Amino acid sequence: MDTAKPSHKLNPISGFTYFLSGFLLITRKGIRAWVLIPLGINVLLFGALIYASFTQIDAVTAQFEQWLPDWLEWLSWLLWPIFMASVALVVFFTFALLVNIIAAPFNGPLSAAVEKHLTGKAPPCIQPEGHFLVRFLSGLGEEVHRQLYNLSRLIPVLILFLIPGIQLAAPFLMLLLTAWLFALQYADYPMGNHGLSFKKQRELMRGRRLLSLSFGATTLGATLIPGLNMLAMPVAVAGVTKLWLKEFPEQDR
Repeated sequence: MDTAKPSHKLNPISGFTYFLSGFLLITRKGIRAWVLIPLGINVLLFGALIYASFTQIDAVTAQFEQWLPDWLEWLSWLLWPIFMASVALVVFFTFALLVNIIAAPFNGPLSAAVEKHLTGKAPPCIQPEGHFLVRFLSGLGEEVHRQLYNLSRLIPVLILFLIPGIQLAAPFLMLLLTAWLFALQYADYPMGNHGLSFKKQRELMRGRRLLSLSFGATTLGATLIPGLNMLAMPVAVAGVTKLWLKEFPEQDR
């Protein structure tokens, strides 16, 4: 394992650096399988969605023509691109959601494989048999806690969008909050493998707030780039596992 000291100093690019390190880690033997299996499924799914989209283009066109009233026909040159862009966005975000759902069950074992590669030993909470079921049942209460935490932060920020004047700051606050929630979401994989509660995870990540925000913001940006978003999740899991090992060496392992 790399014995570099934790970056306690406020370094705004540390999170970005850890994210980038994930690209190299996911190519290592013993780690690749946890990336290639969901990636292969997602490529097939993406191909199926693209094929379905092309086969339905005539139906979509007919639907648009029926929906467009006669008095707006002169604006069809403008409304048509907007309509098609909206359809493309729906397909894109639907695919992004499915990517996350398919890949999520592989993230705990992926993090464990990265940790074993870096330290020579697997985390204690990885079970050789029945891991998914055990992890699901034991973590159900923690997941409810996590979602309540997310909602309790997201709803007030969303309300700010409705308040004149303050709404100008709302997008920046939403960006910071989303980066923080992304950091917490991905940190759960290595920390959860060590049995840390969501409360303890928040406490640790708050101790490296700037690092957490830079990692979360980098991950968020990667998920918004078509193509790259298919790799963003495993790269982030690998990167945050390295972050966990380097930045929190005081934790018993």
